[in-house]
Amino acid sequence: MNRVPLIDRADTTAERKALLDEIHGAFGATPNMFRAVANSPAALRSMWGSFGALGGGKLGARLGEQIAVAVADRNACAYCLAAHTALGLKAGASAEEMAAAQAGQSGDPRTQAALRFALKVVGERAQVGSADVQALRDAGFSDEEVVEILAHVALNLFTNYVNVALAVPVDFPAVRLRQGQTGV
Repeated sequence: MNRVPLIDRADTTAERKALLDEIHGAFGATPNMFRAVANSPAALRSMWGSFGALGGGKLGARLGEQIAVAVADRNACAYCLAAHTALGLKAGASAEEMAAAQAGQSGDPRTQAALRFALKVVGERAQVGSADVQALRDAGFSDEEVVEILAHVALNLFTNYVNVALAVPVDFPAVRLRQGQTGV
């Protein structure tokens, strides 16, 4: 059971309603995560704004979703794993690519480098070295893209923590967590 109310966009303040209406328009529904975060309009503005900003970034939706599923699995966030798997498929990734990304793997060396870095940032609490950043550059990432990878990790930590800590009910097709199975 969720630990905070899920805000109903039809029965809330004007500010919350406006944000939730915008989210509803983007998804065709109002995902439970946003309804939970709507308990704080400031947090909702922050989260939704971050999604919008990164959606217009250099990395592209497909890689962003692959990073999201890797981070979600590492943090045992069933909600984000389900949501970002669905969004990754919508962004053009195959089911196999999303399952591989969930395990921190990719057949594409560039994507593999991004996933390896993202998971090291999560696992080592950002205590990465110059060689880790250079590995991204060697894989073809610009400094702008390196920073965007970090921004995707940070946003996904925010969403993972919200969904896990507040026990937000999953409203996307469920995906089985791998976390702990492969030592990734």
